[in-house]
Amino acid sequence: MPTDAPWWKTGVFYQIYPRSFMDANADGVGDLPGILQRLDHLAGTPESLGVDGLWISPCFVSPMADFGYDVADYTKIDPLFGTNEDMDCLIAGAHQRGIKVLLDFVPNHTSDQHPWFAASRSSRESPQRDWYVWRDGRGPGRPPNNWVAAFGGSAWRWEPATSQWYLHSFLEEQPDLNWRNPAVQEAMFGALRFWLDRGIDGFRIDAIHYLIKDEQLRDNPTRPHVVPFLRQRHEHDMDQPEVHGLLRELRLLLDSYPGDRMAVGETFLFDPARVAQYYGTGNDELHLAFNFRLLFCLWSARSFMKVVTQSEGLLPAGAWPVWVLSNHDQTRHITRYGHLGRAERRARIAAAMLLTLRGTPFLYYGEEIGLRSHRVPKDRLVDPPGKRYWPVYGGRDVARTPMQWEAKPGGGFSTAEPWLPFPADAQQITVEAQQRDPGSLLALYRALIRLRKAHPALQLGSFTALPGAGSWGMAYRREVPGQRLLVVLNLGRLRRRYALSQAGAGRARLLFSTEPDRPVGEESATSLHLGPEEGLVLEV
Repeated sequence: MPTDAPWWKTGVFYQIYPRSFMDANADGVGDLPGILQRLDHLAGTPESLGVDGLWISPCFVSPMADFGYDVADYTKIDPLFGTNEDMDCLIAGAHQRGIKVLLDFVPNHTSDQHPWFAASRSSRESPQRDWYVWRDGRGPGRPPNNWVAAFGGSAWRWEPATSQWYLHSFLEEQPDLNWRNPAVQEAMFGALRFWLDRGIDGFRIDAIHYLIKDEQLRDNPTRPHVVPFLRQRHEHDMDQPEVHGLLRELRLLLDSYPGDRMAVGETFLFDPARVAQYYGTGNDELHLAFNFRLLFCLWSARSFMKVVTQSEGLLPAGAWPVWVLSNHDQTRHITRYGHLGRAERRARIAAAMLLTLRGTPFLYYGEEIGLRSHRVPKDRLVDPPGKRYWPVYGGRDVARTPMQWEAKPGGGFSTAEPWLPFPADAQQITVEAQQRDPGSLLALYRALIRLRKAHPALQLGSFTALPGAGSWGMAYRREVPGQRLLVVLNLGRLRRRYALSQAGAGRARLLFSTEPDRPVGEESATSLHLGPEEGLVLEV
């Protein structure tokens, strides 16, 4: 078994949406000093969650048209969140607790308020005109091609001052950079160097599959679909072959720094074979590439296992999987899976799956206490797609409500009116209430993370899918030389029996159960008995 594995392989990551984690200056919006105040929740004390890495969603200078994903200065923290010096303090505080820090880097587009775009749009003769994608149309009122923006409508906006169209794959306020221009590449890599020099451990890179577009800007083929964005096959506006050359340059930059600096990419592609390509040949591109297919699975053991085994089989040799169940763009999984009053039990079994699969797990703030998604009233919506498509689509605000720390007004998050409202159950679901409850979801997450740290097979071991669980569950083996563990997850509502012979074992010793009252250490011969929606980890 390798003993020098990089930290991003063995660790557990925790995503923070900074507007919603902790407000230190009482303006209703979370900030960097607030995150620093709450670091002990994450690591550093016996009662901490025990995570190893922290991903902070965008906090650079921004007019906030897309809440930080429209960057106006890549080397300065927005005053809403603090200062560059506050970021330095946060990095230092995290490192003291053994936590690595990733910043969210948004390379596909800037804000339309960025000085680069102001110069680019000023004149066709501007030296920075080619920093963005400008084109003539096909005639009066007709954009250059049929591409559509992810948030709705055409991906092109007409600019009357210079009589051309500019490309925006997301909002009109987010013009796409032209990554075919070497000057853009150098400027963006310079921004990465700025933060690497200040001690950042790596980056989560937003929408990385969008970076390069078809050089001829050909139309995307169309197809029937109820969702406007999916009425096209996005063959020419994303996932172009040339992006892999840029990723190899990025990898060389990160590898030139000490301390295993790394990048994880948002590769929002539903084909796992395409996601696997972002690791490169011989792992010379991204260190990690997000696989989002679990976020769109129904509550089904067969569906989960199909995604896991298919994804495992497509990864290039040496590549390392990434697993995630919730993030800032999707309804929280406890809400997605919480039908018929099963939310809490399903959240427990989902946590056991996430933290025992081979690969690096990413948790989303509040997941560890079962923070729910709830429908935000129309008059409180702030998310652009949510406002555009209300009431059919509630937007991303449902996943971004403030962290619920304590059962008091403001939830321990802020003494001011929060930027998004708390749900009705905010007083019942808090860190404070679960902190010393051995049966709480928070206690379960702590126990699972401790289990990972104590057993190399869960950190770096091989993954082998096992038969015998049928449609009701998942069974798999995690193994390193000298240690073999068995994971059996019953996703159904009935008691089940699992024969140890299916795992090639005659006896098993229980290390962990999602049921807090089941005694650890008990031994089983020939078969296991699992309660409804119970998960077990055993040494065999």
